[in-house]
Amino acid sequence: MKGSLTIDVTDEHYQRIAETYERNWADRPEYIAWMADRIMSWLKPAPGDRIADIGSGTGLFLSRLLETASARTPILCIDPSQHMLDLLPDDPRLSPVRATAEQIASGEVTLPYENVDAFVFKEAIHHVKDIPATLRGLADRLAPGGSVLIVTLPRRLDYPLFPEALERFAAHQPEPDSIAAAMRAAGLRTEHRHEEYAVTIDREQWIALVRNQWMSVLSSFSAEEIDAGVDTIRLHHPEHEITYTDRFAFIQGFRD
Repeated sequence: MKGSLTIDVTDEHYQRIAETYERNWADRPEYIAWMADRIMSWLKPAPGDRIADIGSGTGLFLSRLLETASARTPILCIDPSQHMLDLLPDDPRLSPVRATAEQIASGEVTLPYENVDAFVFKEAIHHVKDIPATLRGLADRLAPGGSVLIVTLPRRLDYPLFPEALERFAAHQPEPDSIAAAMRAAGLRTEHRHEEYAVTIDREQWIALVRNQWMSVLSSFSAEEIDAGVDTIRLHHPEHEITYTDRFAFIQGFRD
């Protein structure tokens, strides 16, 4: 859920939330299972496939992929935040790599695999500064038949956030169509569609997530601005439970 900001900037944000990151999702196990299933369904990995998850964080969404991993071919958990990597499960099927997406794409940080069968970004691509160049570099590191899977949010969210957060998110979020175009420019054949997940969450739990700045865009607001945003959320959502639709773009590029 991160991607490749420069390590120092990313680490500042994720050091703050690392200890509470998994607790943020503790009351949404159905969503975690759904996302893990969807990633598995898109990738269709075979036993022994060499998989690299860029922006892996604590490995929260890797449960299904672990079924095809082994100590000989562990999933590479790539993240610029050492604080997040330190919270990975103690599992020989997971191998931490502290790096950004750009460092992997350029070869500045080398991987234990000469070629990779799948790169995965789960809500991390928006942190990449030069998406076309990064995807070209990653495409060059794919094995024949390999793929890059990007799971990302659309620019316009239905989240029950305050307007300033929604606008700031939209201003920095890449369009899924432009990501698919960058994949094709990197020589990859693409598939692309949206999938939806219905969310019902206790309002106070949602507000706690907002206060904990679980989305990276929220870390760009001051404490006073977050307080004002929470007041706006309470005003527009007096109900005890909030319901909204989470929409994700799944974009996969294949090397033939």
